[in-house]
Amino acid sequence: MSPLGRVVRAGVRRRRTQTVAVGLAAMVATTCSVLGGSLLVASQAPFDRAFDGQHGAHLTARFDGSRASAEQLAATAHAPGVAQTAGPYRTVTVDPEPVAPKVPVPAGMSMAPMTVAGRAQPAGEVDNVTLDQGSWPKEPGEVVIDLGYRDLNVDLGDLLRLPGLPGAPTLRIVGFARSVSRTADAWVRPEGLAALTAPGTTPGYEMLYRFTDASTTAAMDADRAAVAAAAPAGALAGAQSWLDAKQGSDRNTALFLPFMVAFGLLGLAMSVLVAGNVVAGAVGTATRRIGVLKALGCTPAQVVRAYVAQALLPAGIGTGLGVVAGNLLTIPVLATTGRLYGTNASALSPGVDAAVAGGTLALVALVAWAAAARAGRLRTVDALAVGRTAGATRRDALARRVAALTARLPLPRPVGLGLAQPFARPARAAGMLAAVLFGTAAATFAVGMGGTMSWVQGAKNHGTEGVVVHAVRPHGPPEASSSTPPPDPAAVNAAVNSALAAQPGTGASYGIGTEDVLVPGVAGATTVTAFAGDSSRAGYKMVSGRWFQGPGEAVAPSTFLTEAGLKVGDRVGFTAHGRTVTVRLVGEVFDPHTQTDELLTDAASYPAGTAPAPYQWFVELRPGTDQARYTAALSAALAPQGLTAGEPETHSADSILALKSLTATLTALLVLVAGLGVFNTVVLEIRERTREMGVTKALGMTPAQTAGVVLSSVLLVGAVGGAVGLPAGLLLHGLTVPAMGHSAGLNFPAEALDVFGTPLLTALALGGVLIALLGALLPAVRAARSRTVDALRAE
Repeated sequence: MSPLGRVVRAGVRRRRTQTVAVGLAAMVATTCSVLGGSLLVASQAPFDRAFDGQHGAHLTARFDGSRASAEQLAATAHAPGVAQTAGPYRTVTVDPEPVAPKVPVPAGMSMAPMTVAGRAQPAGEVDNVTLDQGSWPKEPGEVVIDLGYRDLNVDLGDLLRLPGLPGAPTLRIVGFARSVSRTADAWVRPEGLAALTAPGTTPGYEMLYRFTDASTTAAMDADRAAVAAAAPAGALAGAQSWLDAKQGSDRNTALFLPFMVAFGLLGLAMSVLVAGNVVAGAVGTATRRIGVLKALGCTPAQVVRAYVAQALLPAGIGTGLGVVAGNLLTIPVLATTGRLYGTNASALSPGVDAAVAGGTLALVALVAWAAAARAGRLRTVDALAVGRTAGATRRDALARRVAALTARLPLPRPVGLGLAQPFARPARAAGMLAAVLFGTAAATFAVGMGGTMSWVQGAKNHGTEGVVVHAVRPHGPPEASSSTPPPDPAAVNAAVNSALAAQPGTGASYGIGTEDVLVPGVAGATTVTAFAGDSSRAGYKMVSGRWFQGPGEAVAPSTFLTEAGLKVGDRVGFTAHGRTVTVRLVGEVFDPHTQTDELLTDAASYPAGTAPAPYQWFVELRPGTDQARYTAALSAALAPQGLTAGEPETHSADSILALKSLTATLTALLVLVAGLGVFNTVVLEIRERTREMGVTKALGMTPAQTAGVVLSSVLLVGAVGGAVGLPAGLLLHGLTVPAMGHSAGLNFPAEALDVFGTPLLTALALGGVLIALLGALLPAVRAARSRTVDALRAE
């Protein structure tokens, strides 16, 4: 090993605490940055790779078959901006019914409407459909179903009955496929589409387009307008942009990105801060050692390199561990992404690893070089002429004035001495202040994130109080259960309402029925939830507007409003089972559901007798009602109807659990690093004041008073750091949460951010003092236990 290498090794071994602090800070920064960068890459790559591989459609346009012919639609290929087209394909919407489903469909529920396209081959110039299982239809009566269709309660070879068509024809499932553009729910042979068309109706058409510019919403709006202008007037019935499908696919992973960016920036700032403090402290306490190194022949550049290397060595180890930890955390978060798009996408990104590791080490090296430059500038004779504690005995005028002021305060003398110490080394105190500030900000941000995620979980688990009534799923093989006619939904609903009215203790109640409908311009099915009863008790959280109050009104989440291009106050129509219902949107509801396209409305919005029948009923109990006794009595009354009563189920989303777990882990690491930053500074102070402490002990200062001086020296720094770190953490929380929502296509209401009460804010403000005291506790104990004679011998 070279002489310079031995100097570096000796410095690292001598400063174990500082070495651990630099390594931990670098590890936290790298872990957060790798996780955030990997999520950013992985959230985009699978969809983009699948879209490019399938030559996906930038625009899927559906036309009214009674207003345009195939020749007229084919001519739209010459519209401005169109690069490639496929089609026109005939399309119909059917209401399928599985002949023998794997899981029986509960009473009052049906399969989602299915858009079927007539297509001879899966490949084409646009939207090359990828077969996942089975084969493409070879004759009429066979169908391939898209894996994105919601009701995949069937297998290869199963039959789908179409009871709404004459003779109730059937389709045999011969394959499952994946269209990244979601151009249809199922495909049949073109000649087989006639049997799926109801008498007196005209099938629609579907055209698939790729454009020369489709990268932005504005470009897509222009492209859509060009297609509409090229088609016959009023023929365009709806269009789906690929950007909407991309946004939906990126929603889950996008939720993590602003969160990880915030923690990554905090961790990076902490690593740079700690590394700079460690190197600056090492130079400040080793003035004589630097003089010896120069006297033995080390050049100024070699001295600087030695101290930079003492910071880079633990930072390199921490960075390596952070890369491993970041990748290990990334893998489970994106475990299902590849399966979702049919790609072999990997969550690991060597480019991200290299960029983060190199960037972290470069910043640490830069700040270490800036701190070590002073060692290179020291003259050898000046460095050899001073002792290791000489610098600590020189007080500037400000420090003397502060010491005189604290002496006149009605405080114990050890506390006064401790409060004055930070002013003797303002730069070092500033570094400790920054460490406490970042630690407090991280803790505040973490507490706020935890509160917001708990709020989100509560919003997701609306209607979890009281009692819920639901259907009992039949057991046994599908053939046996399907042979028994399902109960009449209207009769079941009447029986439930009668039983609820007869039960003492019943308060407000409401029932919900759902069905999947088609909304022009929205990809796939939209779920409508129809409420019967006092729906104001449902407990949904509103973002804007109000909850619906009667027929003809509805609310929807921001994801639906965005995809449909609607806003509160607009009217929207949806079609299901041959009927059209129009409602006015009166509010935006916060509902982070897996089905992001949904509408919530009053059952009375439907024409009489056409609303989906309730299959679940939620009951609010009157005060003083025994819930267990009420539930047992209601279950007994509803047993003949195949219904049961119980407590509502609560669910915890995996993404929320993952965020909470990551928040707790990363916050604990950042607070630990902040404490180590304080620890390192206090150790340096004690080493410089060893002789001074020996003198005070010789004059009668007790061990407890010595510890009090050390602990008091960080009180002011902790208080100021906590006072500044608290609003910094609040600001970070206030910026990150809306960014997370927007990344996931959600809008957070103000109450999702207002999760701090006055007691909690007070405790967080005192958190800076706590971090400072915990960081200084061990050095204070060691200073109190030190022997007076050993301290007096130190120079």
